[in-house]
Amino acid sequence: MTLAVHHEGSYNPINMVENDLQGFRSESAPDQEAPEQRKAGLRRFVLDILETLILSLLLFVVINSVSARVRVDGSSMEPTLHNGEFLIVNKLAYKLGSPAIGDVVVFHFPGNPDQEYIKRIIGLPGDQVVIQQGRVFVNGRSLEENYIAAPPAYEASWNVPQGAIFVLGDNRNNSSDSHSWGPVPLENVVGKAVFVYWPPQEWGMVDHIKPSFDSQ
Repeated sequence: MTLAVHHEGSYNPINMVENDLQGFRSESAPDQEAPEQRKAGLRRFVLDILETLILSLLLFVVINSVSARVRVDGSSMEPTLHNGEFLIVNKLAYKLGSPAIGDVVVFHFPGNPDQEYIKRIIGLPGDQVVIQQGRVFVNGRSLEENYIAAPPAYEASWNVPQGAIFVLGDNRNNSSDSHSWGPVPLENVVGKAVFVYWPPQEWGMVDHIKPSFDSQ
């Protein structure tokens, strides 16, 4: 009986109060930590936004260092390109390679570098370009051009200097190009037009024609 009474006596009021206080402390702890957790969450949110903005800025800089977006203004490149189309231009094309006859290029107009033109390369440095009887001759060879709107209605000849290219619009009789104001310095070239991205129905690669010369 003594053991039984001693066992029952373990439920004393002091122990009960201490247990209640411990329970109270353990329940109140989360409320005290909540403000710190909210601050940490806010800091993480702000850092995530900053990281996203910095990454976006870096991507923007990288993309603009290797490409450009231009709008076709006018009909000088009909039927290949149309007024109002938007193009992506590869700015590294001629830093990693060389221009070629048939390439469609964007360049700063020599008469006003603030303006950008888009034309097709017809002559390279050192070439002789002659236009007569509606045909274009490069170094004495007749260039076959099934991509132009109509044969040129003018005649003349040019020697392309070193460090320059000779360009014409595919709409030969409605184009301000090298036949009017001469060759384009290579330093004026922005890059090679590669893709039409607007309007959606015109999506596609820009048609760069490999030169084909008449067998005669």
